[in-house]
Amino acid sequence: MTDVVRFAKKNLPMVAVGFVILITIVFVLADRWRRGSFVFGLAALLAAGFRLFLSDDKVGVLAVRSKTFDVAALLAVGGAIVWLAVSIDPLGTD
Repeated sequence: MTDVVRFAKKNLPMVAVGFVILITIVFVLADRWRRGSFVFGLAALLAAGFRLFLSDDKVGVLAVRSKTFDVAALLAVGGAIVWLAVSIDPLGTD
């Protein structure tokens, strides 16, 4: 196995979160910043779910500090971003 495949296999949750962030970038570049913000918040919530339900050796680089801190921080940030994206008045934009 090559190093890239081995890295991706070990860090599959981070690869999945990175893919969602890539979708966010596409939305923002297409001038859909509210949708991009919403999807970015979902990426943080997805990371929190991975960190909560997967063991430390399977979560890869998403494990930064203790599980409790990581999950709480990701839930707070992801929830705040989703709430802001939903609550902002669109003023004729998406």
